[in-house]
Amino acid sequence: MLKHVLFGMSTLMITIIQLAHAELKLVITEGVNSARPIGIVSFKWEGEGKLPTNVSDVIASDLQRSGKFSPVLTDTMSQTFYSDKNKDFNDWTAMGVDALVTGKISLMPDGKYLIEYQLIDVISGQLTGGKSKWLSTNVELVQGHLLLNNRKTVAGKQLRQYAHRISDLVYEKLTGEKGAFLTRIAYVVIDDELDYPYQLRISDYDGYNELLVLRSKQPLMSPAWSPDGKNLAYVSFENDQAEIFCINIYTGEREKISAFPRHNGSPIFSPDGSKLALVLSKTGSLQIYILDLKTRKMDQITRGRANNTEPFWDPNGQSLIFTSDRGGKPQIYQVNLTNGSIERITWQGSQNLGGQLTPDGKYLVMVHYSDSGYNIARQNLQTGTLEILTKTILDESPSLAPNGSMVIYSTVHERNNVLSLVSIDGRFKAQLPATNGRAKAPSWSSFQ
Repeated sequence: MLKHVLFGMSTLMITIIQLAHAELKLVITEGVNSARPIGIVSFKWEGEGKLPTNVSDVIASDLQRSGKFSPVLTDTMSQTFYSDKNKDFNDWTAMGVDALVTGKISLMPDGKYLIEYQLIDVISGQLTGGKSKWLSTNVELVQGHLLLNNRKTVAGKQLRQYAHRISDLVYEKLTGEKGAFLTRIAYVVIDDELDYPYQLRISDYDGYNELLVLRSKQPLMSPAWSPDGKNLAYVSFENDQAEIFCINIYTGEREKISAFPRHNGSPIFSPDGSKLALVLSKTGSLQIYILDLKTRKMDQITRGRANNTEPFWDPNGQSLIFTSDRGGKPQIYQVNLTNGSIERITWQGSQNLGGQLTPDGKYLVMVHYSDSGYNIARQNLQTGTLEILTKTILDESPSLAPNGSMVIYSTVHERNNVLSLVSIDGRFKAQLPATNGRAKAPSWSSFQ
């Protein structure tokens, strides 16, 4: 929906602290019948006590959330891979598994952890004789079996992060697409019981390692990542009107970007990070501008009486898509930044808004209004085919993973605003409810 202007006094307090009891937790709401089965064997722990992080569980969760894989649990598998006995792959292929992830973790003298892991092509193993020898320390396979065979030494607090790294490598090797499990999300949480009820937070894509970036007594809106992942642009009402700021998430240093009279909103960085598209109402109606962050030169992109908002950059940086009511109700348009020509790109449904383009430029993801309510939808830009991805009644603020595989968005669940995920094909859905407050306006970072 078109951004509403909110008013009120505000006092901002900047802080960068870890939230110990406010992590997002993923709850699977729908499964994927056609996802690709993949074997995830629990990594062997060669040490005493308990590992700080269950690496194989993190990998399994990552791959499942992508919507493209269905991990087979270790306790359903008939084989143990760390023995000196010959094993065959028949049981795996019978379950439809054509790839396995396995490994081991050892404690080093300096207190760090050595992770050794493999991604194994089951089909290749079966074709070369059906049996391979597994040793207690590693896997002996012909070269064609091993799609990955890596090792890495990390500190205990880095185990979870490196598990995401393994997931990225496995995902890329099996799909040909870059994985997005090391990325982060930013979002606004509203907790009316706090003195500073509006909070801008960031976390890993799966909700772990949540950090509070800043808090305010007045509304915060529309966070947007810089391409390098160091800064967030956002809208604050701390000075009695909507203004755009940029904050360095590591130092807390802030800069006011835009504070024209009335409304300043919807900031979004260009793909190269040199410019910021934003929405101003200094001429009366909402219009889209582009600000050069180095020279501070401002170019007006749209004109007229219509309200134009929610800009989003084409992956090549040569055009913007945006929401406009120039046709009566909100629809999505595209403006060529070279010649200024504008064309409408959504025609189905009475309203379409909040559009984003997939990195390959093939699809438009947006909020689509129909008789069932406001839902996340995907439109094929070549054929015009529209597919509704969600079934809830009030979905908003979609944000794409940098590889285009998943969409995070805000929705209403049990009368509370929560964040949810849906795969780009709509087959997998999951919910990330905040443990305190209402979560809104998610923004997915670029690759880290």
